[in-house]
Amino acid sequence: MRNFVHYTAGQAQLETGWYVGLMSGTSLDGVDAVLARFASGGAAQQVATGAHVHLPFAPALVETFRRLNAPGPDELHQAALAEVALAQVYAEATQMLLARARLPASEVVAIGAHGQTVRHQPQGAQAQRYTIQLNNPAWLAEQTGIAVVADFRRRDMAAGGQGAPLASGFHRAVFSRAGEGVAILNLGGIANFSLMAADGAVLGFDCGPANTLMDGWCRRHTGQPYDADGRWAAQGRVLPQLLAALLRDPFFAQPAPKSTGLDRFNLDWLQQHLQAFPAAEPVDMQATLAELTAVSCAQAFSRYARGQRVIGVCGGGAYNHYLLERLRVHVGPQVSVVTTAEWGVPPEQVEACAFAWLARQCVLGLPGNLPAVTQARGPRVLGAIYPA
Repeated sequence: MRNFVHYTAGQAQLETGWYVGLMSGTSLDGVDAVLARFASGGAAQQVATGAHVHLPFAPALVETFRRLNAPGPDELHQAALAEVALAQVYAEATQMLLARARLPASEVVAIGAHGQTVRHQPQGAQAQRYTIQLNNPAWLAEQTGIAVVADFRRRDMAAGGQGAPLASGFHRAVFSRAGEGVAILNLGGIANFSLMAADGAVLGFDCGPANTLMDGWCRRHTGQPYDADGRWAAQGRVLPQLLAALLRDPFFAQPAPKSTGLDRFNLDWLQQHLQAFPAAEPVDMQATLAELTAVSCAQAFSRYARGQRVIGVCGGGAYNHYLLERLRVHVGPQVSVVTTAEWGVPPEQVEACAFAWLARQCVLGLPGNLPAVTQARGPRVLGAIYPA
């Protein structure tokens, strides 16, 4: 860490300088890149974003990522090629970001690059637990001329944690309010909560599927990448028996903290349940999948909330108005459901900002995980640094 500080910048610049956050999540819609800097002030840490870029994935790369979420032939070769392809997208997004902000690469302290999760097995004996995020941070550092911080999750798992969710530390730093309870709900491919109590305690966990099933079903039956505003789901009717069957998956009853991924909740998982409902109309299935996300999130909130009366929603699902309305129905009128835009961070930028923040934590030698969230034995500095 001393070498990194010595060769890049002074302490003040490391603390207040620009960081790039790169996030490609389980929704598989592409990369979000954010230019961010951080400064403390008041009850919460202040974040300022200089620019944001979204760069979609090529369909062939998306298909490769989907295949790699399950066992298949020639996995090592396919994964190695996908890592370079992903790093290329990361590099393009970073360069577009800097051009938009008119900022030279020399002004960026580091890039926080999460990578693409293709396997996540956080349960079982310690020696059998692992998480895999495809990435090629050395290639990215060469292409951008900027130091890269990557591999955030495995140190937490080595310390006995689940390696997820990691954004809760950022959520606490930026969105917590002294003496108030605040909940952040990320609706990406998978849904996850950060519940911040008024006394400062934080609980974070995955709730289950969010956009991954809805997007996959929409793509299969309409050819569209996602159900814009939930308009298609709004035309259908919820199938109560199917919804009940889906909610019987053991993950929903498992106590928090917990985490999951696409290797569990995917269209093959859904297809197994559909065998008992062969006559289900596709539009009714879409409505039922939206209800599954709304109900599972509401149930998790009801089970674990400690005085939180406002939910700030981020991720792509924050723009699915039908889904948010169903969530409002299930959490009840006593809970306000808003988006994080009301607190100054647009929903599509939150997760990328989190990895810019995690990169900064690593560079400064500060912990990035919350043991109460991941179940790690203690706070850990997360990530490995690849100098420019």
